[in-house]
Amino acid sequence: ANMQSNSSGISQRNEKVCELCQSPACLQCAMWQVTFYCTVFCHCTHAEHQRADWVGIHERISKLFVPIPIVVYFHELFRLELIEICTLVVQSKLFEGKHQEALPAALLCLRYTEDVHGPQSVHQAHAFLLLAEANIGLGNLALAAELLSQAEWVLLETPECRNSLLQRLNRNFGCLHAATGNLEDARFYFANDVNIFFATVEFGVNSTVTAGSLFLVVDVFAKMKKTVMTRSLYQEVARIWYDHLTKLLEIYKKSNSNSAMSSNTFHGSSREQVLGAILEFLQKDISKDLAQIALVTYSLSVLRLPQGELLAGARHDTVTHFLLVSSQDWITSK
Repeated sequence: ANMQSNSSGISQRNEKVCELCQSPACLQCAMWQVTFYCTVFCHCTHAEHQRADWVGIHERISKLFVPIPIVVYFHELFRLELIEICTLVVQSKLFEGKHQEALPAALLCLRYTEDVHGPQSVHQAHAFLLLAEANIGLGNLALAAELLSQAEWVLLETPECRNSLLQRLNRNFGCLHAATGNLEDARFYFANDVNIFFATVEFGVNSTVTAGSLFLVVDVFAKMKKTVMTRSLYQEVARIWYDHLTKLLEIYKKSNSNSAMSSNTFHGSSREQVLGAILEFLQKDISKDLAQIALVTYSLSVLRLPQGELLAGARHDTVTHFLLVSSQDWITSK
């Protein structure tokens, strides 16, 4: 992809290019009049790229452009607002595992960031990391490696960059090597002195971000058949999530069932995947640690609280009863 093209779909040579793939374009968006899409130059039709771009980001921000003078479109403050929106959309899509839908917003974020902050800025490294993560999820590993190398170069030239950016850089490098089957390098990037070090410094030892870093390490150890280490780290991840969800549940009980908190905080597919993977390991593990099984099952029960009960403000004893029954059902069934 041509990373030098700007967000209007016009390259440095003033050629109209597709918003998604940067191929020559001849289709102009009737609503925006500043975005363009490709034709037969792509592996798919322009209609598919236009639809992907619409679903991925432009549907979310289209109202900002109607009506809008073209001079405002290129205003820095306007683009800063778009960068923030694109970042939130990408993070949301990646959290949901929708890497294809995250791609348009990630591309737009990178283009606006370069236009506003210039090349080789720490802001651009942030955009590189978002785009790299989306491409790793899509299996575009060569492009992801190139993006991560560019992000790494920017961060090396920016000593004052935050630990959170270094943490994400190492996590993405680890995911990249894990995807290619290079487990030793993946373990290096996920190791305590790299990924987890930056996570603990920035977010704390008991943060769910740190738990996410630990989980990635465990996944590598599991593939390397190191059962003892896998069991130990899984227990630590489970403990962090149990403590975190227990605190959230207590806050929920005291807040008279705040609906915004209920829907956004408790439910998340990636969290269920982490705890589900731990539970699956514990079920198959020869140690049959019932205490750990109960702890993980309880945490899953919190995540799976019926949405209707949360939003309706169910009685606290009803919620507690649901959690206890859900946790005990699995244990007694075994």
